[in-house]
Amino acid sequence: MSTELSSHEFGGALQRFVLALADDELVLGHRDSEWTGHAPILEEDIAFSNIAQDEIGHALVWFTLYEQLAGVSPDSMGFERSWEKFTCCRFVSYPKGDFAYTVIRQYLFDVAEIVRLGSLLQSSNHALKEIAAKLSREESYHVLHTRSLVERLGDATEESHQRMQSALDVAFPQALGMFEALNDEEVLIRSGVFPGNRSLQDRWMSQVVPLLRSASLELPARVEGDGYTAACAADIGGRKGRHSDDLKQLVSAMQLVYQTAPDSKW
Repeated sequence: MSTELSSHEFGGALQRFVLALADDELVLGHRDSEWTGHAPILEEDIAFSNIAQDEIGHALVWFTLYEQLAGVSPDSMGFERSWEKFTCCRFVSYPKGDFAYTVIRQYLFDVAEIVRLGSLLQSSNHALKEIAAKLSREESYHVLHTRSLVERLGDATEESHQRMQSALDVAFPQALGMFEALNDEEVLIRSGVFPGNRSLQDRWMSQVVPLLRSASLELPARVEGDGYTAACAADIGGRKGRHSDDLKQLVSAMQLVYQTAPDSKW
């Protein structure tokens, strides 16, 4: 393979990697914002409004890097793309559901972010390392908050346990889609950019399974070697642009103001 082809292949793989990170953050941030004014208590209303703001801010960081790589502005990527062009995992696009589902989803996502950013601190790519160092601080606060909610609600009362268990039953297979392999992922692995989504999933499982079980919640995972492996099928397709109508509706709502005034900035 020629050096030119290798460089082109690497550049495309890196762009897809960064775009997936940006899309995950933007879409989940929008979903979290739907709790503003509707959370069960004021403290969580404020907390999830702040988390939503952070996630969308993180999306902007990734979109800014994507602009440097691909020459397309954050505004264009966020507000001018059709929903079929998004590469977020399907997990982040589903409706917010009840508060138990939101708590479970945010916790599972937050731990995945901590694992992913932790791996990027060792990346061969300097820009990714810098961003990971910056975002890790805020994500650590997110996971502290959502982990405490999972621990408290998992076995607080019979109703809270049932709601959290029902939410986990739905969310866990969806969450596995966060680790859907990207096109040309092996290029990034060989280049030392990140260790690969399979490795990240293993690290994620080693953190979430013990915590969830300590909160009296059961999930389809079995011990394998020194870690855990999922015993259910993953909800994948989002990285390839195969989304549900939930994302179509979300993107339509998210882009409404921009499409009305396309010269606005965010």
